Amino acid sequence: MGGVRNQQVSWWKLIFWGAFAVISAQPCSAAEWETRPVERVSVTIGKSMLIETSASLARVSVADPRVADALVLSPRQVYLMGKTAGVTNLTLWNTTGEVFAAYDVVVSPDVSRLQEHLHALFPDEKALRVMTTQEHIALSGTMTSSAALTQVLAVTETYAPGKVLNLLQVGGSHQVMLEVRVAEMDRTMLRRIGVNLSYVNGSGSQFGASVLKRLASPLPSGDASSVLSPLGAVPPFGFGLGQAVNALFRFQSGSANWTGFIDALKEDNLVKVLAEPTLIALSGQDAQFLAGGEFPIPVPQAFGVTTIQFQKFGIQLNFRPVVLSARQIAVTVTPEVSELDFANGLSIQGFVVPAITTRRASTMVELEDGQSFAIAGLLRESVRETVSKYPVLGDIPILGALFRSAQYQKNETELVIIVTPHFVRSMTDAQITLPTDGYLDPD
Repeated sequence: MGGVRNQQVSWWKLIFWGAFAVISAQPCSAAEWETRPVERVSVTIGKSMLIETSASLARVSVADPRVADALVLSPRQVYLMGKTAGVTNLTLWNTTGEVFAAYDVVVSPDVSRLQEHLHALFPDEKALRVMTTQEHIALSGTMTSSAALTQVLAVTETYAPGKVLNLLQVGGSHQVMLEVRVAEMDRTMLRRIGVNLSYVNGSGSQFGASVLKRLASPLPSGDASSVLSPLGAVPPFGFGLGQAVNALFRFQSGSANWTGFIDALKEDNLVKVLAEPTLIALSGQDAQFLAGGEFPIPVPQAFGVTTIQFQKFGIQLNFRPVVLSARQIAVTVTPEVSELDFANGLSIQGFVVPAITTRRASTMVELEDGQSFAIAGLLRESVRETVSKYPVLGDIPILGALFRSAQYQKNETELVIIVTPHFVRSMTDAQITLPTDGYLDPD
């Protein structure tokens, strides 16, 4: 009886320890799986790779089938295909239903093909670098111009839309200084003395004029005869009229040439320089200038309340430079000249609000460093009446017309704006001099 009981106890011990071993083995396997490293595989979009396993496969799973796809070719081979740029994972099960392998899958664009195309399209961009950062394409390096940078980004976007990291920089100076001269010409006087202006844009920008009376000459008197010839046979710049009654001259556009022409007209009071601002701005940024003021304008509101609004007037200039290359600058210029006109003003609640006469232009040009361009054709015409009469008699109705006379004077002015952009480059300490440099204190 005791032997049977001992045998039953042994069987119960065997069953207990067997169950304990099965239960204990499961967490150990899970712990072993959690510490197992996950492999990382990289696939190019549109390409594939073959993964060989150490155990027989039962099934595979891709977390995001939009990024990649997997196909079981044999019990120990998986065919992995990259579809779109992104990151996903691949899980493998064996025949017993256990997970025995997992992979982090990174699908990236074909950078090698993109780099070949970019170097073929832009052979001058030697410093251009292309690399991938998981699902993005990163562009780095220094470009020769802003235009080339924009084109490179456009080409790269076709490979990975919305996933392009722009780390590119444009070499050279990115600060632009704009020299502006705003002048007003008296067209009535110019027409009276016979000045006709013309502009020709052929292989090089040129300027021509014909003069029928004497003007001040910026050249020495001995040089006057050298320019008294038809257009095309004269030096690039210069005019000297002396006592000549008829002359033709021309010069190419450049800051000194335009300045000389304006200064020559100033000496005969044919031109009034309104402003000569100099502005500096970074590439792509705006710079503004105002020489004038703000006029208070009453604005009636509800319940009899009147507020004041200030309106700017005078000479305003807005410009935005864009550095295209080491030599080219694209400049958007918006100049405006406005004046208060009390003759055409209004009276509001006892306040006299003047009208504002405005002349405005907006243009965009591409120039090299130091080249000039002119904006003209902004005309203003005014008519002034001068009445002369005998006292008392000239005020008699009807008969007073016999004792007074009226003269009308018509004036016409034209606004000319000359713009010259320059690159602004920083100087070294050796290039900066002071007035006291080289001064020796006498003993």
